[in-house]
Amino acid sequence: MAKPNNEEFLDDIATAEAEELAEEMAEISEEAAELDTLRAERDAFKDKFMRALADAENVRKRGERARREAEQYGGSKLARDMLPVYDNMKRALDSMTDEQRQVSGALIEGIELTMRALLDVFGKHGIQVLSPQVGDRFDPQMHEAMFEAPVPGTKAGDIIQVSAEGFMLHDRLLRPAQVGVSSMPAG
Repeated sequence: MAKPNNEEFLDDIATAEAEELAEEMAEISEEAAELDTLRAERDAFKDKFMRALADAENVRKRGERARREAEQYGGSKLARDMLPVYDNMKRALDSMTDEQRQVSGALIEGIELTMRALLDVFGKHGIQVLSPQVGDRFDPQMHEAMFEAPVPGTKAGDIIQVSAEGFMLHDRLLRPAQVGVSSMPAG
């Protein structure tokens, strides 16, 4: 009978253990690669989720801002259309003489009450009257220069006449006040 070769047997065990170890290392390496892939995927999904969340918050804020602006300034076209009514009523009241007031007192009182009601509605909706006075400085943000004229005793840029009052809707200019401006040269 042949004598078993111990060295060959030990070599076979060492080779088998090495192969088994190599297989386990390959398996661990595959699992690590799969784990890395899953982590990268998770991070990509987390990034997408955070971006979507931020976009949703931005949309909500924009919607809220748009709603507030619509609430505050949505009636600006109607308000602008009502300004000539105010102008005509003011002109009618300003042009009345004392004699007309005595003869038609009740009618004039009705017009004055209507004017107050109109101003109350304006105030309720955030519309304020801009009433510049003669002698005030011209402000191009609030006034519209209808003409310029040299008037003695004034400085260039002073308001010399108010043709029509202006109006603000909350913090926005609805209509500038129409004014005449001095062009008196410095002397």
